[in-house]
Amino acid sequence: MTASRILFLLKAVPREASLYGRLSGIMNQHGRGVGQPDGACRVNCLASSGGSPEGETAMATARAERRLAAILAADVVGYSHLVEHDEAGTVSALKVLRREVIDPLLADHQGRIVKLMGDGALVEFGSVVDAVACAVAIQKGVAENQADIPTERRIIFRIGVNLGDVIHEVDGDLYGDGVNIAARLQTLADPGGICISGTAYDHLPGKLDCGYEYLGERALKNMERPVRLYRPLLERTTAGTVSPRPALPDRPSIAVLPFNVMSADPEQDFFSDGLTEDITTALSKLKGFFVIARNTMFTYKGKPVDVRAIGRELGIRYILEGSVRKSGNRVRVTAQLIDAASEVQLWAERYDGDLGDIFVIQDEITASVVGRIGPELLAAEHARESPKPHHGLDAWECVVRAVFLCSQLSEESSGKMLPLLDRAIGLAPGYAQALAMKGWITVWRAFQGWEDMGYALALARDFVQQAIAADDKEQWTYLAQAMIAFATRDNVLAMAAISQAVAINPNSAFAHGQLGLAHANGGRAADAIPCIDYALRLSPREAFLGDFQFYYAMAYFQGANYELGLSYAREAHRLRSGHAVPLIIGTACAGLLDNQEAATDLLGRLKSLVPDISRDAVAATSSFVRAEDRARLIEGLARAGLN
Repeated sequence: MTASRILFLLKAVPREASLYGRLSGIMNQHGRGVGQPDGACRVNCLASSGGSPEGETAMATARAERRLAAILAADVVGYSHLVEHDEAGTVSALKVLRREVIDPLLADHQGRIVKLMGDGALVEFGSVVDAVACAVAIQKGVAENQADIPTERRIIFRIGVNLGDVIHEVDGDLYGDGVNIAARLQTLADPGGICISGTAYDHLPGKLDCGYEYLGERALKNMERPVRLYRPLLERTTAGTVSPRPALPDRPSIAVLPFNVMSADPEQDFFSDGLTEDITTALSKLKGFFVIARNTMFTYKGKPVDVRAIGRELGIRYILEGSVRKSGNRVRVTAQLIDAASEVQLWAERYDGDLGDIFVIQDEITASVVGRIGPELLAAEHARESPKPHHGLDAWECVVRAVFLCSQLSEESSGKMLPLLDRAIGLAPGYAQALAMKGWITVWRAFQGWEDMGYALALARDFVQQAIAADDKEQWTYLAQAMIAFATRDNVLAMAAISQAVAINPNSAFAHGQLGLAHANGGRAADAIPCIDYALRLSPREAFLGDFQFYYAMAYFQGANYELGLSYAREAHRLRSGHAVPLIIGTACAGLLDNQEAATDLLGRLKSLVPDISRDAVAATSSFVRAEDRARLIEGLARAGLN
């Protein structure tokens, strides 16, 4: 088998200039290379074959050769901004970087230049380890080289690495998904950072003196399947230093896989989701357990699973899985507890009963899990924390559907939540979760401009009081209270409310993320980042990932790290394109960076969502507590061109 070759693509283009599009254009010019490998000569296959059909076939075959290659793609952050301010200086600085940093590192790691493209290059390595080691060395070398340069003139790279199938042409050109994915990955890398695919990472453990952070799976544009993402950890220049296979917590750790539905009936699908959700929540409330959040676990729904792989990926010891079948008024639930490391089944049980017994069955499953893997203390705690009798099944199913819609957080999905929650409250007036979620989502919609804020706050305050009276241990009650505090800039109330939510459910990824947002709003960026990091540790495949990216953007803006603020705001917008607030933060960051290209782009997107937006309106509704933070926000928007 031919040894796989590894390619390094270094392109000094602005992030906004679509590296993928330019790369595809170059690589689809079959045979029209812009430069050749050192010592290589260009061959005209058709001419050498005498122009015969057989020659054309031979050329096509040669040009269609496939092989496995690792592609590394990179671009310069804000390149057009650098060139606009000082074209000659930027080009000169890039030449110096190549001569003093990049070329020597390519030589040290046995890199061979395949193609030069003016502002980019293709370099071939002998191994994926050499390629990633070279990428790490380049980022460190460039950072050191630029350390004494003023921030606004520094050259900073993003790099992405993928190992995949490519089509190799006779003249050295490469194209295909292996290249395209690498181009996508570099757009996801932090400034000064590296993003690598799972196929590349699988060859690296134990080979380099470097840690990695697992970023979860991501759907990439025009790619059929999601791609696992990792980032090598350089010095802590990015948010988080979680290992790709997190260490097991020092307490029982468990993930609850979505229970399989033994029927094609979509109504039973929702029933199964509710069962999984309630068991996860019950385990999460036990302070001695580490429980992966339900949003991450629901990404495994309907897929074949490898319990060992899940255990390694999520850093947990135990996995609970099962199935549910509903027939008429009868229900059958099976459950089994598995040691993820050994795949040994520790416990299994089958439960049969009337539909009305489902809540009793949930409690029995939870108690069995606690009794099998937790000490007596946890079993006793579960007995103390067992919920009061559940509300009717119809009300419960309405809330289950509302929880699913809440994870989508769009204008349409949030609008559909309201009648479901109204129905649940009508069926069970003391249903604390339904009351609190109605208050939370109404204020959230007001932040997006879809509800009147005065109306939303009045409704939320009333519903929060009712929810506390009904059940003061419902975490959504305190999340709703925090949403009110965000709208009124009451950071003391926000911190107290979210801290209470975390105390009730220590494994709630969303609550930890909201705690990070509260710190950012209150002017404590350094305290915000670890909270958001921990939220993603609890739920690396979080449905609220777009919101977590927004929380990072808020924190980095507050801490005056506008490059990272812009980067995270863009990612938040990509994941939640209908939300206005990430665009506000991103536009302000771009303005403060004097990045007019990014500012114009983001401001245009913002105005398409909120045509009548103004600096005065943003100043009136911003959740930043400190006047100086709001002033910087408005200054950034003004410099970006917002009236």
